[in-house]
Amino acid sequence: MSTGKHVAVLGGGLAGIATAAALGSAGFSVDLYEARPFPGGRATSWPVGGADGETGEVVDNCQHVLLRCCVNLLDLYERLGVGDKIQFHREYFFVEPGGRTSVLKRGAFPAPAHFAESFFALKFLNLPEKIAIALAMKAIPKEIAGRRDLDKISMLDWLREKEQTENAIERYWRQVLVSAVNEELDRMAASHGLQVFWLGMLARSDSYEMGLSGVPLRELYDERSLTHAGNVRLHHRAAVTRIEVAGDGRVEVEVGGEPIAADYFVSCLPFERLQALMPGLGVEWKAFEHSPITGIHLWFDRPVTELPHATLLDRTIQWMFNKGGGRYVQLVVSASRSLTAMPRAEVIELAVRELEEFFPAVRSAVLEKAHVIKEVRATFSALPGLENKRPGTFTDHTNFFLAGDWTRSGWPATMEGAVRSGYIAAEAVARVAGSPRHFLIPDIA
Repeated sequence: MSTGKHVAVLGGGLAGIATAAALGSAGFSVDLYEARPFPGGRATSWPVGGADGETGEVVDNCQHVLLRCCVNLLDLYERLGVGDKIQFHREYFFVEPGGRTSVLKRGAFPAPAHFAESFFALKFLNLPEKIAIALAMKAIPKEIAGRRDLDKISMLDWLREKEQTENAIERYWRQVLVSAVNEELDRMAASHGLQVFWLGMLARSDSYEMGLSGVPLRELYDERSLTHAGNVRLHHRAAVTRIEVAGDGRVEVEVGGEPIAADYFVSCLPFERLQALMPGLGVEWKAFEHSPITGIHLWFDRPVTELPHATLLDRTIQWMFNKGGGRYVQLVVSASRSLTAMPRAEVIELAVRELEEFFPAVRSAVLEKAHVIKEVRATFSALPGLENKRPGTFTDHTNFFLAGDWTRSGWPATMEGAVRSGYIAAEAVARVAGSPRHFLIPDIA
């Protein structure tokens, strides 16, 4: 049933898509404006020959991973009719230089002890380190429930409190958390690290299962999937060029230099874009910093690995994803500040050199082509002390709302956090419009 209300959603990343899909399904008329020729924001695909959306081989800008605990992201995929395009994996492969491989997977015990068998069989940690890690993991739910300083200390501070060795920190905690939160442990608020570890690894026996899209990311949210979600119209190459506050305190918006009309506006723009458009919004902009991600795509003339994916220990490259029969692999470096200024050729050389240490077949393979994508503004930096400075969805303007992974979603900068923010904003709009609805799904624990 139509509400008769019109909403303009500014920004077609996951937060904008989630806002539009939720409101469209609730009877609102929604226009979604995206500056690029394709939606998805920082979780999208584009041709390696350019970002014009028209030519070249389409690759994901970076491998994006979800877990079973990402209940709102999974709900969004169902709303878009693309849930069947996500493939889940139940094993994590840890590979050491030299090729020795350990596997972490669910066993016979119930959560939170479901990893016990495979965890104590890991080859890259010694027994005292495993015992110390197990004791720290056992303490997590009590720490989350009882401590009030976790947003003020770093994850590294917390790990040292729990007497974790440097080897355990580097080879276990860092491998899981830096990729999940996209920040180094000494710059990551302990509250975020513990939340992600608890929900993603311990809270439920299947919550750790890793979901990967079986199609390029941009195929998950095109015009057809958005129409499946409700009354949503997607506008490509439609950049927001002006946001002004009128005399009555309501917000007016221009897209491409032309005014657009709507009963409500939801900004799902990155914080640096919104700051340029509305510097006086009341957000403590200086508190927000970026953390980069680098994706490295390599195509060889022959297969170099049979593993579907692997986390690579002790080197710059953190993850490998097998994207095409072992011949096309994608490598990921989160919080990749060391690579930001490095020339493309040197990044490729580093990646191939390190990959040879884990997969000997690389030495005899010929690199046919390579592509490097540096997302310098990939996410906000989940710094200690930042949580209270993240804005909520309501603003001082009755027709203007905020969403985006940098807003107060209850999660760090993840796809789940972005979708949560969109659902929170959609609930706020629906409530103000007199048609209250619930979209946000509570965390699994």
